[in-house]
Amino acid sequence: MDGIDAALLHTDGEDLAVPLAARCFPYTADFRTRLDALVRDGARDPAQRAAVEEALTELHARAVRALLAEAGLPRPDLVGFHGHTVLHRPAEGRSLQIGDGPRLARRLGCPVAWDFRSADLAAGGEGAPLAPIYHACVTRDLERPVAVLNIGGVANLTWIGEGGELLAFDTGPGNAPIDDWAARHLGRPCDEDGRLAAAGRIDEERLEAALAHPFFERPPPKSLDRQDFPASLAEGLAPADGAATLTALAAAAVAQACRWLPAPPRRWLVTGGGRRNPVLMAMLAARLEAPVTAIEAVGADGDALEAQCFAYLAVRVLRGLPTSFPTTTGARTPVCGGRIARP
Repeated sequence: MDGIDAALLHTDGEDLAVPLAARCFPYTADFRTRLDALVRDGARDPAQRAAVEEALTELHARAVRALLAEAGLPRPDLVGFHGHTVLHRPAEGRSLQIGDGPRLARRLGCPVAWDFRSADLAAGGEGAPLAPIYHACVTRDLERPVAVLNIGGVANLTWIGEGGELLAFDTGPGNAPIDDWAARHLGRPCDEDGRLAAAGRIDEERLEAALAHPFFERPPPKSLDRQDFPASLAEGLAPADGAATLTALAAAAVAQACRWLPAPPRRWLVTGGGRRNPVLMAMLAARLEAPVTAIEAVGADGDALEAQCFAYLAVRVLRGLPTSFPTTTGARTPVCGGRIARP
């Protein structure tokens, strides 16, 4: 919720994926507040949703133009536009992303792939995660099995087997409860460098209680909403102890998820904002039985990876290739999600 990650990619949606440029365009404090309010309300107010969606779409149009101008390149062949998830309830067949694909196509004068999740939900899938096929592309030259762990608000992993088999699912909470705790106790958007957690002690009883959540007993594929594991899990603890406990929960949930993997990964590559938290990375390294590094160790850009992914998926939509699979979202068959809006 900090801004728009934009990336320019030269790709065929299969084996070719050459990063060309990337940049984050931060939101203003005012827009971030509006977006946060919409997410916390579950987008129940249609007028509020429409206003924020229009503003979000316009900000994406500006981001695309700015990135192209910096790269010295003309209009792209295609844009992949995920928008922002404001509600994710796959058990109810609902996952809502704001962002107007047809409007963006008109503003940019080029085709836009958007609405990536609804076709997967209609096929019985969770609608998430969608990055696994791109994770497989990025790691295609590495020794396998390998695990790519994305720690955003929610954490999810992609396991890629020796023959390219995929298994993907949300492991549990990621940064969201830590960020909310830091906002409450520090007035900051995150626990920068894990400093608050580093000063605290893990409440083992709270941790065990959180790990008893029914979500962890469900076999994958499975996914979570950002609000499913709130910061209130640490309610009543001292600020540092709460941060330590919520950080430990993110790491312990990943370790607990290993029981679902067909074979142990040879290495863990971490992407998303969580890789910048050294306390969380140390906790992961202590709990996982393989080397844990940021994905930059293999030459990828962890800040741009998600944006690159949706450029890659956009080309797959255009070519009619599957973007999700029974072992990544639980859909009945491989699904080519997304729609193409034309100017």
